[in-house]
Amino acid sequence: MNFLDIRAFVPSGKDYERSKDLFKDLGFDMTFDAGHFAGFEKDGCKFFLQNYDSGECVQHFMMAVGISNAAEFRNNLVENKVAEKYGIKIGTVVEQPYGKEVCIVDIAGVLWHFVEPPAEI
Repeated sequence: MNFLDIRAFVPSGKDYERSKDLFKDLGFDMTFDAGHFAGFEKDGCKFFLQNYDSGECVQHFMMAVGISNAAEFRNNLVENKVAEKYGIKIGTVVEQPYGKEVCIVDIAGVLWHFVEPPAEI
């Protein structure tokens, strides 16, 4: 018996439809929509967006997504005015011990860490 996958159920906040649009604009493909939750995937990274406004839960909820280029990812979001479109926060590229990171606080208040790992030495 093997473990094959792990996925989080991410709360959408008050506006499920708008949250689905945000994740599409972040580059994820919606693989299905069951009405009360939807599947999202990009390059093997998967999660479920749940039609749920969790209140205090999101204050401690974080997701980390590995990406190949933090600057390119952030520049794409800025060029497409994603922060303005959804009223969310997009951080700058910050050098961390584990790589270059761009943080986003989504519509529900979930903190997403998009991280470019350090180059191999």
